[in-house]
Parts: sequence; structure tokens; C-alpha cells
Amino acid sequence: MAKSIVSMRGKKKPLPEQGAKRLIVGVSGASGAIYAQSFLRMVRADNDVEIHLVVTKQARAIIAHELGTKADLSRLADYNYEPDDFMASICSGSFSTHGMIIIPCSMKTLAGLASGYTDNLLLRAADVTLKEKRRLLIVPREAPLGPVHLENMAKLSGWGAQIMPACPGFYHLPKSLDDLVDQFVFRIMDVFGLESPIKRWGDRLPE
Repeated sequence: MAKSIVSMRGKKKPLPEQGAKRLIVGVSGASGAIYAQSFLRMVRADNDVEIHLVVTKQARAIIAHELGTKADLSRLADYNYEPDDFMASICSGSFSTHGMIIIPCSMKTLAGLASGYTDNLLLRAADVTLKEKRRLLIVPREAPLGPVHLENMAKLSGWGAQIMPACPGFYHLPKSLDDLVDQFVFRIMDVFGLESPIKRWGDRLPE
């Protein structure tokens, strides 16, 4: 397990205070790495959240392809784990957390979780989150969705997971790709009770 307390600005971030929210963030091998990057950046700004990050091997390849070879999500986390580290603390239900998010979630990861096939740390941590009845938010990124995808999502939803497809809205009148991504990330933060400058339906918009 590698520990990082370096912020995205290259300065040391204070260690999370006692009682801080522990949040596990899993990044799997689906398109949409920009969502994970934006989410980590937003949450990183809040010193009351302790981020535990696990990125699968396939996700690393997609991050390099979509965000560039210099992209390093590990700098946005307090703790980083190798996907094959089954001795990591997040493997155990006795390691209390505020919950977990898989962003983005590939259909392979979705299937593994729905079938109980936890062959990497991301899946094991998500399985533990489910069994301990903690909040698990899954951000699937696939289109169109096939019958097996929908069946797996319905199964996980029935077990208590929340499914939030990577489907940004437009009611906030976005002017850029960043506006679209950030608003979606703000909605995710809302689910976890984290403060964000989210624009809600009904807020006064420019005429």
C-alpha cells in the first residue's frame, strides 16, 4: 500500500482530522476517466474527506489514453492501493468507511460484483461495502445497454447499491465539456452528502 499526502498543486495536504469521512474510490476499465478525475479533484479540496483509491490495470491504460500519459490520479488520493493487494485495509468490513463509489464502472466490473466474483481489490472492497450495508454508488459507462447489463444493475440495486449512469444533464445550460462533467460530479457529491456548487432544477437561470 502506498500513501500519498500530496495535493494536485504539489503542496502537502494536511492529514485528515480524526472523524473525517473515509471514502473508497474505485476506477475500473471503462471510458469516462474524466469523471473520476473531476470527482477526485472536487473531493480532494475538502480536508474532511479521506480518499482511498484503487485503480485497475485496464483503467490505467484508459486514463493514459483519455487524459494523457502524464495524468496521475494517485496524487488526488490520501491512500492508494494496488488492484491485487488483498491485504489492504479496505478489504475488511472492520475498516469503517462512509461508502464507496466506482467511477466509471465497466460492465466486467459490474458483472463481477453482481456474481460475487471478487478477483481484484476494487471488487472485494465493493463487495465488503455491500455486505456491511454501506453506501455503494456505481457509475456505469456503456451504451447501448444489453439485457445482461440491465439485469446486473437491477440485481445490485435490489441489494442496496445506487446506480447513477454517466448521463449529464443540460438544464444548467453548460457552455463547455467541463461544465457538463462538473455538474454531474456535483450530483454525485450530493449523494454522499458532500457540499458542492451544484445548480439545482428550479435555480434561476439566465434569461
